[in-house]
Amino acid sequence: MRQRGLEVPADVSVVGFDDTELMRFTDPPLTTVYQPVTRIVDHAVDILLAQIQGRPYDRAERMLPGELIVRGTTARAPSHFSARPLPGKRAH
Repeated sequence: MRQRGLEVPADVSVVGFDDTELMRFTDPPLTTVYQPVTRIVDHAVDILLAQIQGRPYDRAERMLPGELIVRGTTARAPSHFSARPLPGKRAH
């Protein structure tokens, strides 16, 4: 973004996925969506073991709660938004 002359989060907000400790130390710290990886792995292992052992398993979709971790790469949308081209790009 910086190479394009954009400021985060003044010009553009950035959100990552799979929150890790490292995201707190980026410049600016990255807003991310946390997902419960340990619980996802536990469910996957349960299903795999059931298949290996020939046992039935619950095929229902499982929704595991994620969480938005807001840090320094996001800002409120402007109350009056008007699309403008990125620096170096022409509007179509």
